[in-house]
Amino acid sequence: MSDRRTEPRVRMPHLVRDLVTLDQALYEAVTVTRTPTLDTALRRLSAAADHSKLSFAVAGALALSGGRPRRAAALGVAAVGVASASANLLGKRLVRRPRPHRAVDSPFPGRHVPMPDSASFPSGHTASAVAFAAAVGPAFPVAAVPLGLLACAVGYSRVHTGVHYPGDVVAGALLGTASAALVLAAAARLPTANRRPGAH
Repeated sequence: MSDRRTEPRVRMPHLVRDLVTLDQALYEAVTVTRTPTLDTALRRLSAAADHSKLSFAVAGALALSGGRPRRAAALGVAAVGVASASANLLGKRLVRRPRPHRAVDSPFPGRHVPMPDSASFPSGHTASAVAFAAAVGPAFPVAAVPLGLLACAVGYSRVHTGVHYPGDVVAGALLGTASAALVLAAAARLPTANRRPGAH
């Protein structure tokens, strides 16, 4: 009985090591795959997503429309704030995973963006882009698919341009989804809270 109880504890470090090895292998597979048509576009997309500029630009356009789009924009911006703070102030400081190694003799240096100084895990760009899409979608469904695809493209661009491992992007997507869910849940309670004072 005692052997069976300790067996999962013995295997867990091996599982983590295997997942890290797989993560690195996937990253390296991307780095050696020639995609000249995508390189420039993904490099520009990755740079455009710095500081959530893309999300804020979309939010500005939605806000100008008023009504539901404006509310969706506000939810999206709030979700970006939660995701960015969680990724940069909590996730990166707790995990402190080094950024991917980019060899000096990389076969495709033209696809790279400047290497950030912060830790690699999780991807803040992905967390913010996914949070924005996941918060805006339920409030303004017509934008859900385009923003979802844009968030996926931002996440992949961070691997393609050599600044994140795939695992960082997956973690960022999960964090972004959770951030949006938190904001949407909080927003859903606001109307009820606002009605209470008038009832007395």
